[in-house]
Amino acid sequence: MPRGSSPKRERQYEHIKDSARKRGESEKRSEEIAARTVNKERARSGESRTASKSSTEDMSSSRRGGKRSHSGSEGPTYDQLY
Repeated sequence: MPRGSSPKRERQYEHIKDSARKRGESEKRSEEIAARTVNKERARSGESRTASKSSTEDMSSSRRGGKRSHSGSEGPTYDQLY
């Protein structure tokens, strides 16, 4: 984590890193995923000095994860499942 990051971002980093480890990612890869995610969230909220255009205009990582986990109306119907 960057120097001067808030306790909230520290907790967020640890949570994301632990989640990646539970999914089977290596320690190094889970740290990279967590750092990139937290840095993007910091840029979106204006906590970092510089931010890329994609960091500020792209959809948030939490929203992207939610869209992946729910198929919504595009998923199989009740009849197809049973």
